[in-house]
Amino acid sequence: MRKLVKKEKDLPDFYLTHMQFPKENRQNVIVFLLLFMDLLGVLPLLSDPFHRGFFWAGMIPVILMHIWGIVYLVAPFKFEKSYFLYMGVLGVAVAYLYFIVSQKLMYVNVGVEGPLYAVISAVLLVAALVFFQIFNYRMLYSGTYDRLDEDPSSFNLSPIITASSMGYIVAQFLISLTVSKSFKMMVLVAAYSVLILIMAYIATYLHRYMYILQNPEQLKSMYSGFGRPKKER
Repeated sequence: MRKLVKKEKDLPDFYLTHMQFPKENRQNVIVFLLLFMDLLGVLPLLSDPFHRGFFWAGMIPVILMHIWGIVYLVAPFKFEKSYFLYMGVLGVAVAYLYFIVSQKLMYVNVGVEGPLYAVISAVLLVAALVFFQIFNYRMLYSGTYDRLDEDPSSFNLSPIITASSMGYIVAQFLISLTVSKSFKMMVLVAAYSVLILIMAYIATYLHRYMYILQNPEQLKSMYSGFGRPKKER
């Protein structure tokens, strides 16, 4: 850990050199809310057979994220900084929503009984979220992101990502195999496992937000109008 912290001051500002424009922020919020949250998350909870418990368990973060997301649709320039916090929380919220969807598929559609499946799935969800936070942190402070930025062929991420991702997906597939003989359900669970991993990576925006807070001077020197209303830029 000391080696990673020691290198921090010598690193190029990878996060700061890969910032998005407020208009892109607005577009990303729309896509994530309508496609990833509403279409892929809410609709399966509304489908037959409907279950009120799973529906409201999933809808609570949906409602909160939609309300919070309004500010980035109305004033993306003014709330440019907190956008990164929002995206990190949104990644966690959507991953949780997909977890609820997968639970509904197994408990309501398939008829699984007992808490064991839910407990194992919840542990895997938390493990995926924690893994990507640690992975992103080490990639940033080891300088790997910057080396990849300069020479994409210098380092191959695929073995690391593939191994961790396949481990998560295989684990989900195996536990669904033990409780269901429905190939369709197992495919759906595997598909939502992939989506959960994608959202777990999006959740690393939480660290990006913290990095921005901790480096205000560099941010100001690179983007003097950052966080100001559009008319003041």
